[in-house]
Amino acid sequence: MLIIDKILGPIETRTILLVCSKTHEAVLIDPSFYSFRVFSSLIQEKSYKIQKILLTHSHYDHIVDMAKFCNLGIPLYVHPLDKKNVIAPGSDGLRSFKTIEAVSDPQFFQEGDKILFGEVEGVVLETPGHSPGSVSFYFEKENVLITGDTLFKGGIGRLDLPTAVPEKMAGSLEKLKKLPPETIVYPGHGPKTTIGEEL
Repeated sequence: MLIIDKILGPIETRTILLVCSKTHEAVLIDPSFYSFRVFSSLIQEKSYKIQKILLTHSHYDHIVDMAKFCNLGIPLYVHPLDKKNVIAPGSDGLRSFKTIEAVSDPQFFQEGDKILFGEVEGVVLETPGHSPGSVSFYFEKENVLITGDTLFKGGIGRLDLPTAVPEKMAGSLEKLKKLPPETIVYPGHGPKTTIGEEL
């Protein structure tokens, strides 16, 4: 699996493109500021075929360019508990300094659902706390975990936001702690780390 990650925009949010090296099928995770411009040329140049867009959660900096990709016919997936802010951006009470185009027909995933593209297989882990529908994506064979704003290098996601669920965070971290310590973590912001370093 090829991992192309870019830190984008004023809040330095990570957008990730995962590509099956054999088939060039791909998924895009958290289309942040400028991600359409940054990734669309790369996708064309390399003939990558995006199968779906996946959201770790629906805070504005992780969804800014979602509609631009969806307008190409690519389906977008989010946890049902975070769907409202996809359908009506800004409904979570967080103020964005950029108008975000809504996606009216998101698809949904939940705990244990498979993420399949080409010969790559991952799984959805529900990790609420930073938001009700926060999830992480685990790719066991590749030893990779994409945590969104649940777990960072040296910290965890904010729990003081309007839609945070602080009482859920401890359980989410305990779930992640059960993964192999050498698992590489790609957080929503900041440098990569490992489960062993953080938990």
